[in-house]
Amino acid sequence: MAVRVNGLPCKNPSWVQANDFHFSGMHIPGNTSNAVGSSVTPAFVFQIPGLNTLGISLARLDFAPWGVIPPHTHPRATEILTVLEGKIEVGFVTSNPQNRHISKVLNKGDVFVFPVNLVHYQRNVGNTYAVAMVALSSQNPGVNLIGNTVFGSNPDISSDILAKAFQVSEDVISDIKLKF
Repeated sequence: MAVRVNGLPCKNPSWVQANDFHFSGMHIPGNTSNAVGSSVTPAFVFQIPGLNTLGISLARLDFAPWGVIPPHTHPRATEILTVLEGKIEVGFVTSNPQNRHISKVLNKGDVFVFPVNLVHYQRNVGNTYAVAMVALSSQNPGVNLIGNTVFGSNPDISSDILAKAFQVSEDVISDIKLKF
């Protein structure tokens, strides 16, 4: 029986090969022709098995003009972002009760840190393509996209609960759910 660490099987060290520690593709722009105008290319433990137990991972973020990485969290990782091209607005919200929105517009070469599990986002604030690389403090950081989590859960959260939580009608909630 294979030993599992972080939910993934550990490979027998005598079976390890160079490809377990390699990923090719960070030079390829992601497809940003979607509703949010962005793409994420992960290099997590699922793409690089050799990351298992190492506590690090990487991802490429591509943005069409004015594209956004929607508000989300990483339940198991802090994230550090470096802008490679373009101008990107970043921000996160501190926890209750302050719920402070901390944001900044970054230029090429700038770096920004998002603390573990806080809601954060990134947005291209230019009329040209933008790209960033992020490093994360987990080989499997996880991601909870806020909209998908709240409006696209399976089974769904009852519309009357969401209507009360967001202080809108159930019709508004139903319309939003259709998007997720």
